[in-house]
Amino acid sequence: MISFAYAQSAGPAGGGLIEMLAPLAIMFLIFYFLLIRPQQKKAKDHAAVLKNLQRGDQVVTAGGLHGTVHGLTDQVVTLEVDDNCKVKVDRIQIARIVKGAA
Repeated sequence: MISFAYAQSAGPAGGGLIEMLAPLAIMFLIFYFLLIRPQQKKAKDHAAVLKNLQRGDQVVTAGGLHGTVHGLTDQVVTLEVDDNCKVKVDRIQIARIVKGAA
């Protein structure tokens, strides 16, 4: 019969730290390629959309408001949602461009 103490020390000697850190490194790589990297790419694409925003573009905000860009500043976008009805929203809240300038 094998004693409990002998069964624990029967494995190969050395390499304990590497064996312990390898699964953590693999999990980090999986999280990076499945979660972090796609999120960074999406944020980069959204920043490019906001940078290229022009007057006359038809856009949709994060809240679902549809409108045409009437005015632009660094922080605020003025949307014309109907005739003589303009709404100011933060530039970061523009979700997507529906159609470019006519």
